[in-house]
Amino acid sequence: MEARLELKKVEPAAYLAMNSLENYVNKSGLDKTLIKLIKIRASQLNKCAFCIDMHTKEARSNGETEQRIYVLNAWRETPFFSPEDRAVLELTEAVTLISENQVPNSVYEEVSRYFSETEIAKLLMAIVTINAWNRIAITTKMIPGTY
Repeated sequence: MEARLELKKVEPAAYLAMNSLENYVNKSGLDKTLIKLIKIRASQLNKCAFCIDMHTKEARSNGETEQRIYVLNAWRETPFFSPEDRAVLELTEAVTLISENQVPNSVYEEVSRYFSETEIAKLLMAIVTINAWNRIAITTKMIPGTY
């Protein structure tokens, strides 16, 4: 496998802009565990091997359990996620797969039960950011294991 291009080298201003958005998400005050769940789940849906590799490693180093990482793609079928986690995962899937069903009112209403409008805005930016990174990594063929 060979990478197509390195965005950071080819278009450093664009990379810096994306990295600024990433820094915003990381400093937003959102729970780091939720951010990692968002990143892993969106990356699974987008089939981004580079990002799955990166974010599962980061999640482990931040204390996420192996069990929750292993079953994340079947989270609805497990007792391992809190109602808040479930609401965020549902929102992550709806936004990531937005062309399928938009973002149903029921999904927004459920996440609104646990998070303020400000927190929902931050969650949305976390979801949008990882989806953008996934598209960059897949298109440029970033190589898993090189993180």
